[in-house]
Amino acid sequence: MMLGACSGTQSALDPAGREAGEVATLFWVMLVGAAVIWLAVIGTAVFASRWQGRPVSERAGLRLVLWGGAIVPTLVLAALLAYGLRLMPALRAGEPALTVEVTGEQYWWRVSYRGPDGAAIESGNELRLPAGHAAEILLTSADVIHSFWIPSLAGKLDMIPGRTNRLVLHPERIGTYRGVCAEFCGRSHTFMAFTVIVMEPAAFEAWLARQAAPAATAADEGAFLANGCGGCHSVRGTPATGTIGPDLTHLADRAMLGAGLFANTPENLRRFVAEAEEVKPGSRMPSFGMLPPQDLDAITAYLGSLR
Repeated sequence: MMLGACSGTQSALDPAGREAGEVATLFWVMLVGAAVIWLAVIGTAVFASRWQGRPVSERAGLRLVLWGGAIVPTLVLAALLAYGLRLMPALRAGEPALTVEVTGEQYWWRVSYRGPDGAAIESGNELRLPAGHAAEILLTSADVIHSFWIPSLAGKLDMIPGRTNRLVLHPERIGTYRGVCAEFCGRSHTFMAFTVIVMEPAAFEAWLARQAAPAATAADEGAFLANGCGGCHSVRGTPATGTIGPDLTHLADRAMLGAGLFANTPENLRRFVAEAEEVKPGSRMPSFGMLPPQDLDAITAYLGSLR
C-alpha cells in the first residue's frame, strides 16, 4: 500500500520537473538522516535494556548523554538544514520563457497567460506548460489563503490575498498531472483541484494561439445568455463578459469540469449546470435544475461546443 504513493499524476516521489526532483532528493536525504537518529536512539535503548544493572561510571554516562543526546543529533540536523537551504536559491533561478498568473478563488483557479502581443488570455482550472522551458507562475488569492501545489512538478506555495508570490517551474516530462489546493479554504476545499498538461513547445505555442482566438461554435447561445450565464462567465466574441466565474471560451477543450471534480463529458456537464450547489457546496455557482429540460439541454450543448 505504501508503494502506491511512489508514482502517478500526484506523487512527489515521481518527479516530472526539476523542482520536484530536488524536493524528492531532499525527502530521501532527510529520510536517511532521520533513520540515523532513530537507529542511534533505538540502539542506545536496546543497549541500556541489556546492561543488566551493571554500574556505569559517571564519566561514561555523561559521554553518552553528550554525544547521543546533543552532538550527533545537532550535527545531523545541521547538515540536513544546510542541504535544504542550499536548494532554495536554485528553485527561484532561471529566466522564464513564459509567465502565467494564477489566482485562487473559492473554489476554482483563474489562469491568465500573456500572448505574444502582451494581451491576457484567460482560462480556468487548467494549466498548460511547455516541456524543457522555465515558466514563472505568479500566485495570489482573491478571498482566503489557498496553496498552489503540483506534487509532480514542484513544492507547494501559499496564495495570500493582497500579495503576489513567485514560483518558477521547469517541467521536463510530457504528460498530464494533477494540482491541488494544499491549504484548507472552506467547505469545498477537497474539490479544488486542477489539471496540468506539459506539452511539446511547438504544440504549446499552437495551443496558446488557439486560446487567444474567440470561441468556435455552431450551437445556439440563446439559452446560455437568456438565463444570465453571461453575467458571471465570459465567452470571447459573444455578449457574455462576466468575470465572477471562470472564462468558458474554450471549455470543451478542457479535460475536467468543476476544478477537477468531473471528467468533461456531456453528461457531467449537464449535471454540473443543474446541480452545482449540491455537488460543490459553498461555491457561487447556482444550480439551474429548475430550468425546463430543453433549456438545460441547450446550455449543455452550447458549452460542450466551445472550442
